[in-house]
Amino acid sequence: MENKKLFYKNGLQFECQRCSFCCGHSPGFVYLSRRDLTALCDFFKLSVKEFVEKYCRWADYYYGTKVLALKEQKNFDCILWNKGCSAYEARPVQCSTYPFWSWMIEDEKTWNDCAKECPGMNKGRIWSFEEIEKNHRAYDDNKPLHKEELEDELK
Repeated sequence: MENKKLFYKNGLQFECQRCSFCCGHSPGFVYLSRRDLTALCDFFKLSVKEFVEKYCRWADYYYGTKVLALKEQKNFDCILWNKGCSAYEARPVQCSTYPFWSWMIEDEKTWNDCAKECPGMNKGRIWSFEEIEKNHRAYDDNKPLHKEELEDELK
């Protein structure tokens, strides 16, 4: 086990307080992978083209590429947010793995800094090391869709 992961070897506390802070309030990106797009299209019973036109935007990404992301409302809330996630059962991996994102669990200081903005961190149930690692791996493995990967489906 790497030294940086030792701080959560006995788990971390997290229980969502439904404050919606992670779902909006400030600009951000919810990147969509193929898995995310398929789940959301199935949930809303929309074609890829219909879903992308209604709910998505192209976000600048690394090396001058563009990737698929959810739109935001005028107040920066996620387009799927309406007093709760309107697609909770099909929510993107980025959302379902929060707050066990790689950079957030890098070290204890970063975790505690993030906890200052999330009232659910360091409260509630204890997530085991294995659960944290499973979420962390899912987050890392969930690659956003690049624009060229969807060109044919958007015609």
